[in-house]
Order: sequence, then C-alpha cells, then structure tokens
Amino acid sequence: MSSNENLVFERYSNKSEDRRAYISRAYGLEFHFTKKLLEKYVSNQSKVIEVGCGTGYYGIFLHDKCKEYFGIDLTPENIDVFNEKIEKDKINNITTMVGDGTNLFNINSNEFDVVLVFGPMYHLPPNERDLVFEEAKRICKTNGLIMFAYQSKLGAYLQAGILSYPNHYPNKKTNEYVLIKETDDEYPGLFYFTTPSEIKESAISYGLEVMKNVRVNFVFNSEQINNMDDEKFECWLEFSEYMCNDESCTGLSNHSILVCKKG
Repeated sequence: MSSNENLVFERYSNKSEDRRAYISRAYGLEFHFTKKLLEKYVSNQSKVIEVGCGTGYYGIFLHDKCKEYFGIDLTPENIDVFNEKIEKDKINNITTMVGDGTNLFNINSNEFDVVLVFGPMYHLPPNERDLVFEEAKRICKTNGLIMFAYQSKLGAYLQAGILSYPNHYPNKKTNEYVLIKETDDEYPGLFYFTTPSEIKESAISYGLEVMKNVRVNFVFNSEQINNMDDEKFECWLEFSEYMCNDESCTGLSNHSILVCKKG
C-alpha cells in the first residue's frame, strides 16, 4: 500500500478534483492535450484501465471510444462521484473500484490493451513509483500501451513558484524540497516530482519501450491565457500543439505523459 494514503484521502475526499478541469482555460489545457493523446492511442476495440481515475473525467470521455473501461482510485469519495455520473448517463461499459496502484492484486495479468496511470506518480516517492511500474506492466497485454502522467520538478517550480507567487519564490527551502528531496515544499509527502529523463530511464529499466514523452500544460502565462479572446486562444492552442509534440519542451511543463509499449 502507498505510504501516504492518509494525506491523499485528506486532499481529495472533498471531491475538489471534479472541478479542476473547468477552473479556467489555463487549467483546461492539461485536459485538452491529454484527450488528444488518448484519441490517438485508444480505439473502439481497446480494453482500458485508468489507475488514479479520480471522479471519472477521462472515463466519461473514453466510454464511447473504447470497448471497456475500468477505473480505479484510492479515494472512495472520488469513486462515489464517478458512479453517480455513470448512473446518470446510463453507461454500461464502465466498471469502477477503490484500489491502490502499488498493489493491484485483484486485477488479472495481461488483461488490458491500454493502461493509464494518471494519478499515482504525482503522489509517490521513487521506491513506491517502482511498484506502480511493476503493476502497470503486469496488467498490460503484450504489445499494449502504458501511459504514465507525472509532474516535472522544473516545470512545477517555474509555474507555481515563480509565476504564481513571485513575492515568495525562489527561496532556499523550495530549492531543497523540490530540487533535492523532489517533493512539494508546501505539501511535503503528498506531491512528488521527477524529471522526463528520470521517468524515462525507470520505464526502460522495466523493459518498456518508450514511444513518446509529451508535455500537456506549458502554461507559465496562465493569467494572459485566461484573458485571451477566442481568436487569440485558438492561436495559442496551435502554438501549444507544437510545444506538446516537441520533447525538448517537456521538462518545463508542470504535467507530462510518458507513453510506453510493453513488448
């Protein structure tokens, strides 16, 4: 089991995650580009599992684009919200369960075409992320895809530290926590960071073939993005698309996704 599950429960039991995609245009970029990535790799024959499904944002999006979807989340309140959506929309190809990505003991090996790990890597130290790599590989079919969402410590520092709170950052405590301990200075033990090269090396060490390392929310100028008119925002999306597909930009993104194949 993950060592910080109590901190995760405290953070997400208020169901706030259900609103994050809609807070602002800038926040929505992460979800916009993640959905574009999913559309590229998920087909109507795919059996999909999402580990860290939250309140079902991607599950609802994918249900009519895949054959079956299975959602797992550590927080019971998130699963309750997800189930309410399923019942309201009368969806019949989604299954949900409370569970821990470090130990998916009740999930069969070699079962899923696409494994989405869209939450655990944000909240686990390196030794526990290794458990998630093992489990994700185990439940994925041969030649199946695994996507790991993660937070880059450089992008997180720049976005939250420098741009959102310039009067407070930078400081020595943040440098120590984010750059060396790789955890959040305000929420130590809850949020953990890594780098594109580190998570790529970890995936390779587990015998996974790395296909893409994609950034999904390069939004250092969130205030300007939120104030753009529709024409400017469409141009920004086009520019962001180029950054999304340029791996050299990945480390400066707060949220990124590593796409792997199980051989």
